[in-house]
Amino acid sequence: DAGGQLVLIPKVDGRFARVGALAQVESTGVLAGGAQALVVRATGRARIGTGVVGTGPGLWVTAERVDEAPATEEAKALGAELRATLKALFEHLGDRQVQGILRSVDPDDPGGLADLVGWWPELATEQKVELLEAVAVTERVQLVLDWAKEALAERELVDKISHDVRDGLDQQQREHLLRLQMDAIRKELGEDEDGESAEDYRTRIDALEAAGVAEDVVRALRKELGRFERMPEQNMERGWIAGWLDTVLGLPWTERTDDELDVEMARATLDADHTGLDEVKERIVELLAVRKLRAERGLDEEGTARRKPGAIIALVGPPGVGKTSLGESVASALGRRFVRVALGGVRDEAEIRGHRRTYVGAQSGRIVKAITEAGTMNPVVLLDEVDKLGSDFRGDPSAALLEVLDPAQNHTFRDHYLEVDLDLSDVLFIATANVLETVPGALLDRLEIIRLDGYTEDEKVTIARHHLFPRQVRSNGLHTEEAEVTDAALHGIVAGYTHEAGVRELERQLGKALRKVAVRVAGGAPTPVVVDDADLTDLLGRPRYHAEDLTDRVSVPGVATGLAVTGAGGDVLFVEATAMDGEVGLQVTGQLGDVMKESAQIALSWVRSHREEIPVDADALARRFHVHFPAGAVPKDGPSAGIAMTTALVSLLTGRAVRGEVGMTGEVTLSGRVLPIGGVKQKVLAAHRAGLTEVILPARNGPDLDDLPDEVRAAMTVHLVDDVAQVLGLALAA
Repeated sequence: DAGGQLVLIPKVDGRFARVGALAQVESTGVLAGGAQALVVRATGRARIGTGVVGTGPGLWVTAERVDEAPATEEAKALGAELRATLKALFEHLGDRQVQGILRSVDPDDPGGLADLVGWWPELATEQKVELLEAVAVTERVQLVLDWAKEALAERELVDKISHDVRDGLDQQQREHLLRLQMDAIRKELGEDEDGESAEDYRTRIDALEAAGVAEDVVRALRKELGRFERMPEQNMERGWIAGWLDTVLGLPWTERTDDELDVEMARATLDADHTGLDEVKERIVELLAVRKLRAERGLDEEGTARRKPGAIIALVGPPGVGKTSLGESVASALGRRFVRVALGGVRDEAEIRGHRRTYVGAQSGRIVKAITEAGTMNPVVLLDEVDKLGSDFRGDPSAALLEVLDPAQNHTFRDHYLEVDLDLSDVLFIATANVLETVPGALLDRLEIIRLDGYTEDEKVTIARHHLFPRQVRSNGLHTEEAEVTDAALHGIVAGYTHEAGVRELERQLGKALRKVAVRVAGGAPTPVVVDDADLTDLLGRPRYHAEDLTDRVSVPGVATGLAVTGAGGDVLFVEATAMDGEVGLQVTGQLGDVMKESAQIALSWVRSHREEIPVDADALARRFHVHFPAGAVPKDGPSAGIAMTTALVSLLTGRAVRGEVGMTGEVTLSGRVLPIGGVKQKVLAAHRAGLTEVILPARNGPDLDDLPDEVRAAMTVHLVDDVAQVLGLALAA
């Protein structure tokens, strides 16, 4: 009946709990279907005792009511923490009703707050029984607090993961929306790259195939295009493939310029651009004539790429003689595009052949880039400074050039990045170098050497008059009629302010003078301003070079005048010898190479073996000799100073000075033979610039005199010798 008392005892895992819930029956009734129903309200806890005999069926036990002890301060503190934890937990769960119930619980009743959590559906039955059996308030609150903290930590982790996932999805949706908007904008602007790039690539590939591009190239392009289409836009490799496709399709596979086959017009173009350099011009004209005959007679159609008249020209000479600018003139004469590839200081083989596509940031080599830049498959490509290529752990770039510069191989040149054959047989390669000693033999074998040995004073004046002076007038903001220069002034600049085989310093000095002329014109001075020989000191300062009195340098015995070739052209080289008491031997100084030191030993050995013929006293040879080459900071090597060292030693021992107007060059042997040397033209030009009037050369170098300008041959007396005795007879004063 209503108002009765019950003890509700839960059962878990086949056992009854030790503590039950003491409940007051509020009402009774019958549910639909006839089932009996009770409404009860818990009023406290009851500790379960032993079983007893009851008045009806079922299990009867004794029960003892458990009175709630007053909450301690510790229990109240734990209760406050539990209240805060439950509040945070149900805020995460979004259960506002439970939050209201928490506020209705008396803060001084932590046990009641703990009992309230027993209603929470997420607690397992075992946990609820454990809560019911926790009679002590402090123990009960601590138990519920631990559960609440675990549930709160779990809920915070779940919320964090959900938040991160939601943010990621939002970001992806945002990026997708932006991409759609970008696609729409590009489509409106006609720049729908993502939507039509694959189709655009396919159209360009079809055009190459229709134009007859090699089947291997088209097949490789189609293969990469297929990968490009199958790859999602977010994949990084898609961009790499697009870069490769752009590079290959950017090559001018079907573009070629028609050669200007007018020989006379080509010759006129070369003459207008450069003064002198007859050998180079003749070679270009020959190349043009051959191409003209082959085109007229249909020989190119009959042959293959292997039989095309390939020409790899190498222009070798000192700086400033016009090697680089000559390449542009050749391109202009042939009617071809011109592109320059600077190789000075290149140490990486990939700079020539390109990088493998497996590397991040891979790109094609300089040869492919040059062809792309030129826009045709038959440009003139200038390989500048091939003698300054380096090599290290990254490879040898000069070795990579072997295939490029071999007419028998370069029709199938393969760049590491492209990985398709590129036909370079129609390209006209022109290489430039200052010296050939640093060019590897295998590369040198593929080059047709044409030497540019510098200019005479008259040639420099002509170049300055027709090329350098007009260019500097324009560069300094002047009009042609506002500045003039006399031939005397040009000769004065060449002789007093420059000392070079080329004309770079000459152009700098002209520019310096014209800048001062520009100051005068800007200040209102009357025009034209004429630059004469007398004005050079005011415009350029005092002369930097003077015609050296070579007679003074060789006025004492033991000094001879030799001739040498450096990277800057020909030069005069003095040889000084002296003797002293001490251990018999030879000392050589002047930063010399091994070959030059050996030449000094040979010279002394020849003098000792021919002392009776010279004649020289034996005691004079039993001393210590010192041979020195001034300008000791400049490295020197080579055998061509042999006769100069021999002459200096004989001059020292005999007391006869060497004639000041004589210069000499030639290799000497132990038997006294004079062997031929190289660089005859540059050496004779240097002797002419230095004011020498006689030159002693090996007899076998006689044919090289044909290369000398007429004015130099007229001004110089050349003696051709076979033996050292002839040298001594010509060089030593009486």
